[in-house]
Amino acid sequence: MKLWVGVTDKNWFMSLMTRRADEVNFWQPSGSREFRVLQPGEPFLFKLHSPDNFIVGGGFFVRYSALPVSLAWSAFELNNGVDSQSALRERVRQYRKSSEELDPIIGCNILTAPFFFRREDWIVAPRDWAPNIVSGKSYDTSLEIGKELWTNVQQVLRSGAVRAVDVEPGGIRNNIESERFGQEYLTRSRLGQGAFRVLVTEAYQRRCAITGEKTLPVLEAAHIQPFADLGPHQVTNGMLLRSDMHKLFDLGYITVTPELRVEVSSKLRQDWSNGRDYYAHHGRELIVMPTDVSQRPSSASLQWHNERVFKS
Repeated sequence: MKLWVGVTDKNWFMSLMTRRADEVNFWQPSGSREFRVLQPGEPFLFKLHSPDNFIVGGGFFVRYSALPVSLAWSAFELNNGVDSQSALRERVRQYRKSSEELDPIIGCNILTAPFFFRREDWIVAPRDWAPNIVSGKSYDTSLEIGKELWTNVQQVLRSGAVRAVDVEPGGIRNNIESERFGQEYLTRSRLGQGAFRVLVTEAYQRRCAITGEKTLPVLEAAHIQPFADLGPHQVTNGMLLRSDMHKLFDLGYITVTPELRVEVSSKLRQDWSNGRDYYAHHGRELIVMPTDVSQRPSSASLQWHNERVFKS
């Protein structure tokens, strides 16, 4: 197994630890270089800038996505480790001093089940850590230094000396005991709202499932069965929809059948004396679907929406 030690500043870490964040966007100021070191579910550790040469926490990697600052803030808000969207934009500009972009693209490394060590449990950086390392360094847990580092992290996690949210079955403690990492862990893990939004966005190739719209700022990750009604933050319980389609879907004027065909309720015309553009989609198959069949909408979730929400 690989793990990554990413370098970050103390204010970012303290902000997230104080809040006991349930997910983290470990962002990087440029979105031009994709992070490809880890597989989903592998550990991503936090190391503070020198002179605080310590491992202070971490999380489990979900995926990388390059997003405009506005969408990164919309998805993760305070879990970006700053207090506001303007603060996030200003931090990015500090690193990209020549940039005057209003909504710059940043790299988002999305982590689930974050954990934050108490000061007395901080782990000294690996003995091969060099002062010129700027962004981070990868380790292989089958090799001596990587194995030693991961053993130390596991000891702190097992001791309970962490501030963490995900400590239930399938969470951190269960995971380190069973060594179940990778995609299986993400399937069983409790993902946050931000991770859900990004995973759905990428699964649908950044296009509306019904219309094919590609303009990212107007696309939204819709829950088929709402989270408030026990719908999980899983890709199979979501679809990427244009904002107006999302609203009509949530209100029950539009649904998608288990056969992945769009249905538009007759009540849309009755209630609003309009809807011509929407009725054009009635009976059509979804235009865009995840290429990974395992990420396509759950038939059970779609049936729930058909029966509980759709105005038939």
